[in-house]
Amino acid sequence: MSEPRPDRYAVVGNPIHHSLSPRIHTLFAEQTGQFLVYDARQGTPGQFAEEVNAWFAEGLRGLNVTVPFKEEAFALARQLSDRARHAGAVNTLWRDSELQIHGDNTDGIGFCRDLERLGFQVRDRRILILGAGGATRGLLQPLLEGAPETLVIANRTPERAEALAEAFRDIAPATRLSACGLNRLPSHSFDLVINATATGLGQDGLDLPDHLVHPDSLAYDLVYGAGAQRFLAWARNAGCTHGSDGLGMLVEQAAEAFSIWRGVHPETAPVLHELRHEIDGQ
Repeated sequence: MSEPRPDRYAVVGNPIHHSLSPRIHTLFAEQTGQFLVYDARQGTPGQFAEEVNAWFAEGLRGLNVTVPFKEEAFALARQLSDRARHAGAVNTLWRDSELQIHGDNTDGIGFCRDLERLGFQVRDRRILILGAGGATRGLLQPLLEGAPETLVIANRTPERAEALAEAFRDIAPATRLSACGLNRLPSHSFDLVINATATGLGQDGLDLPDHLVHPDSLAYDLVYGAGAQRFLAWARNAGCTHGSDGLGMLVEQAAEAFSIWRGVHPETAPVLHELRHEIDGQ
């Protein structure tokens, strides 16, 4: 009698060699006793749909999607969650028994759960998001549903930020959700400043005024590790005492995807602790 084969899952991106997702999902599987393997796959630009359909046909059970394929994953999925429809992007795919591909976006819920871990409550707070790309789209619905006092999207091209704000008018009125250019930032401070840009700070990056934060603000960069340090250093120099990179969000969004696929939600704290120790020890 042949040995049972583990269920197979993967993450696709380009580049993908740096991805922590295989490590995270392996730790989740060990913790929850799930029999699976999870690997990283480099996608080919222009061939996303063909490659993903072939992988599912070969028996893949689920797929995480990262840059630059989240919008193509949105187009591929025939069944979309509400949060994926709002985000216009998908980071989690799976196929049902009728061979229909489902798509969800777990980035926003992962971010909000990491805020809870950090002790930050969204309700009645003032929030600034820097950048109006796909990363911001994934955050807006869960943040707005948390009922902040105001949420401002700031982008180099203000028209893009304004268009994004308009796309979420069914959730928040203009008095609560607004947009501006990075050169026309509000003159007051914010309780939460999120760096969702790809450029970082300085040398063609962001040039931010110190007044955007106060001592009890939280400065949060969506990337993790060394890539977050310039933004977090700016926040510290501006007098902000609370900062975080995006490692917690990465683990939390992965846990939500794992729960969708396997029907069990892993504990994230021990996995985050182990990854942080590994990254800091490098």
